[in-house]
Amino acid sequence: MSEVQGVVVAHGNLARCLVETTESISGVQGALLPISNEGCSPDILASRIREVVGLRRTLVFVDLASGSCAHAARIVSAEGAGAPVVSGVSLPMLLDFVFHLDLDAAELARRAVEKGHAGAAAYFPDASS
Repeated sequence: MSEVQGVVVAHGNLARCLVETTESISGVQGALLPISNEGCSPDILASRIREVVGLRRTLVFVDLASGSCAHAARIVSAEGAGAPVVSGVSLPMLLDFVFHLDLDAAELARRAVEKGHAGAAAYFPDASS
């Protein structure tokens, strides 16, 4: 079975920056494709996603749970692409993704949410210091 691909859809340069940083840290090249919503209508954004989703097993990462990126990704997925859409994309999610490309897209989506939650933490300095 072919490896799954990841598509990162985000506002401005965020998708490109996340993909480049993931590749730099992991050494894994070409597993993630960045798509920006910059300067495009919702229809054009959906078209850009549609061009890459469906070429092979795909997991779509978006920056926000609502907004143009998530909306376009969910439309494309619902049209029959069947690609899971994970919101709140983060570096921990993408790093885990590139090291587990042999897994099913649905399992990768579940892992991404777990890694996203696990990667979020708050630091509270000791008030007595």
